[in-house]
Amino acid sequence: MHWKYCPEQTKMDHCGLKEILYKIHNSANKLLHSALVLFTDLTAGILGHLLFRRHFHCLLSVLVLFGPVLSLWVSKYSIFGNKNHYLYRVFLHSCWGWTCILCGSFVFLLSYCISNSLVHSVRHLSRLAVTGTLWTLFRRLLSFLVDASGSCFEPLKSTTEVCRNPGELLDSDTSPLLLLREEKGKAACLKAGLQWQGCEASDEILILSLCCLILVEEIAVFGPCMALGKPPGAPLRILFMLCVLLMSLWIFLILCLLAHFPQFPSQLVGGALGYLGWKGLYKSWYVLKPGWCCLGRPRALHSDN
Repeated sequence: MHWKYCPEQTKMDHCGLKEILYKIHNSANKLLHSALVLFTDLTAGILGHLLFRRHFHCLLSVLVLFGPVLSLWVSKYSIFGNKNHYLYRVFLHSCWGWTCILCGSFVFLLSYCISNSLVHSVRHLSRLAVTGTLWTLFRRLLSFLVDASGSCFEPLKSTTEVCRNPGELLDSDTSPLLLLREEKGKAACLKAGLQWQGCEASDEILILSLCCLILVEEIAVFGPCMALGKPPGAPLRILFMLCVLLMSLWIFLILCLLAHFPQFPSQLVGGALGYLGWKGLYKSWYVLKPGWCCLGRPRALHSDN
């Protein structure tokens, strides 16, 4: 039996294959879009629920207060017990930057889709700029208070021990004496290899707590905004899910810091300052009537259309 090459048959086979691949591609896109809509609707419903918005700060406060207890169960050899871990290096030290990029993009796009006004979008986006200014002031104030309330010390061995047996100076386990040094500021003291002692507040817990509270405030309006009759597109839904994942990451990093690097009460003070910053902005200033002196709260998006 001899096979005969038929160009027309080959062309028809290629067209059929392309049609099958096109149908598979469309089916996959529809499935992914349906999954995205399902997850965003479900998450938006949870975040927009009244109980969640009213009590999330209480849950975060309980987490910061009792989180150091987890240090009794975690292993010191865990990969998260190393401050050089990937998550710490990439996300922790640029926490505010990641929050501004994702949350700012979501707020701007959501407000513009609802109001079609660049002015309204910039006004809602400026809430993050004010929060960033407050965070900068917090850092400078805390740095000033730490430098003013602390002192720099150089560890020294006991003089009686040194005179009694100088040869065992390096092998001794006794607590060293501390010699007061005149280094100006904590940064200069630590750079010189000395010890700094004084009252401190955890910058890491402060900014992580503040970012969690801000993300909840800003993205919780997604559900009510969808009820306005304007179905959001896939880019806005993807941004919303990225913000939710970012907030989950910040909560996870808070747990890691409290469990592997407990510093009481500095972490508790940092969490309290983050709460006060959120309370002063979103529960005191932004609830006022929007105007030239008030930026308005996120739920004001409902009336922008």
